[in-house]
Amino acid sequence: MAQTETATQSAEARKTSGDKIDFKMITFSLAGKEYGIDIMSVKEIAKAGRFTYVPNAAPFVRGVYNLRGDIISVIDLRTFFHLPAERKEEDALESLLILRIDEHVFGVIVDGIDKVVAISSAGIQPPHPIFGDINVKFIKGIVENSGKLYIILDAAMIFAPSKAAEEAVHAEKPKVVPPVLVEPAREERAAPLAQAGEDVGASFVRESLAALKGFHITDLNELWFQRRYSEWRVVRKNEVQIREPSDAETFLEDFWSPSSGMLLSPDFADSLERILPGNESKTLNVWNPGCGKGYETWSLAVILRRRYPDSRVKIWANDSDLLAISMAPNMVFPDKVPDYYAEYMTTGRNGQTFIQHIRDSIFFEFHDILNTNSLPPLDIVVCRDLLSLLAPVDQRRLLDDFSDKLKPAGILVLGSNEVPGSGWRSAGSGAVSAFCKE
Repeated sequence: MAQTETATQSAEARKTSGDKIDFKMITFSLAGKEYGIDIMSVKEIAKAGRFTYVPNAAPFVRGVYNLRGDIISVIDLRTFFHLPAERKEEDALESLLILRIDEHVFGVIVDGIDKVVAISSAGIQPPHPIFGDINVKFIKGIVENSGKLYIILDAAMIFAPSKAAEEAVHAEKPKVVPPVLVEPAREERAAPLAQAGEDVGASFVRESLAALKGFHITDLNELWFQRRYSEWRVVRKNEVQIREPSDAETFLEDFWSPSSGMLLSPDFADSLERILPGNESKTLNVWNPGCGKGYETWSLAVILRRRYPDSRVKIWANDSDLLAISMAPNMVFPDKVPDYYAEYMTTGRNGQTFIQHIRDSIFFEFHDILNTNSLPPLDIVVCRDLLSLLAPVDQRRLLDDFSDKLKPAGILVLGSNEVPGSGWRSAGSGAVSAFCKE
């Protein structure tokens, strides 16, 4: 009887709301049941294992995990909720949801991760013990979608400070947090909602790229997304939903700029060299954030030496990948490099390295681009593809930072499918996406 009333209420709510899609969640399974969690709480998903054991930790704490240099705590939700879990080998990979709660990042282990589901918040019903095997204080609500009943977890309550958790445990009636639309402060960190007249599938793809790969669609890359989504619909025969990281990687295949992860091709290097401005000063200051292993930076050093033979070139090359940035200064090329770079290299026992004059022009250092820095006024900023992997609010802040740091005649080089928007004018050609301040 209770289930019939709930279904009726849900139908009425959908009828009243007009099935407005305003809530999205990542769905996953625990002990054979379907669960969901607000997509705004999900930073990314991963497969991971070999967590570092933490002595004297609670039983549900599997340990800590190194997430690209950040050490995060990993919680096994099955143990936390006293649910059965399949026994696996110690080094077996687990399905991991990486959650961001306020300023903290956690990993949570689940049985399996399914897909992104978009629903109307009006169809979410208050939690009730009949629907789950877990305490209702951790449930945000219940919703039915495509014949499945999803239990929506309250991530903030699961990771609430101990005092709040104790209050919830001892309260006479558990406080039910009603499902609400995304608060403005959180909405800025998310991919934008569907454009006017856009189909729901495109909105799903936007949210999925942000949740699964940390790739955010904004004005910066909107033109590319519209073209790519049109192709995607044809290839997928309108089955456009992105369910797994591999789907997202396929969607993003033609986004990345030429020569990513390698020395820039001679054609691209020539194109970049041709659009660089004249320089009358004795020093040329260049910033290359997100330099990775250093291929792009070494290429830049040669391009700039060819373009400005009489200037002292200084390149600040930063990355937040500690392993990559620590290896970049000592890069050795065992195979033959393009002739474009050959005269700037010397051959040693293990392969080719760049000559000392080129090496002296680069300052490799570990740095998170979201943190402040003290760079001097810049002539050139090269930041290809990195901005699209940042939240919208951070994209805007960094574009403002680039504008502030660049000299009046300075050049900003972005990814081939990135456009900075107002305040900038094109200064590139062909594959080089370069801009000057207006």
